[in-house]
Amino acid sequence: GVEVGPQPQGVVRADILDKMRKIVKHGLDFVQLFNEGREFPPCTIEVFKIMEKVDYPRNKNDEVIAIIHPKLQDQDWQPLNNGDPLFLTLDGEVIAYKGDCTVYPTFINEAAYYEKKQAFVQTVKVKLTAKHIRSSVL
Repeated sequence: GVEVGPQPQGVVRADILDKMRKIVKHGLDFVQLFNEGREFPPCTIEVFKIMEKVDYPRNKNDEVIAIIHPKLQDQDWQPLNNGDPLFLTLDGEVIAYKGDCTVYPTFINEAAYYEKKQAFVQTVKVKLTAKHIRSSVL
């Protein structure tokens, strides 16, 4: 499966549909070239690894007491450093990120995740290395 977004539920956006078509085409091109015996050289790619799902701050009655801070809104995949604002309470208090490393939040304030108690997903960048590959079936 391919998930390309962000895109609100029940909405079709032309730019997102175009991105999805391009990534599917690249995948199909790879499969065709691989099946034709093309050798792919070793490569390294930077990816985002999910570390933690972060909930909204809640009170003792499990009620949400803060919203996503305006400086975090729409900043998916952007670096978040210790001290950067995360949430804004309904009283105007800023709740900052307290972490020992830079993280990259995504799925920030997604409507589909409210019921799952998820304000955003915290990711870190990691590098993956692949050896060369070639189909042995010709």
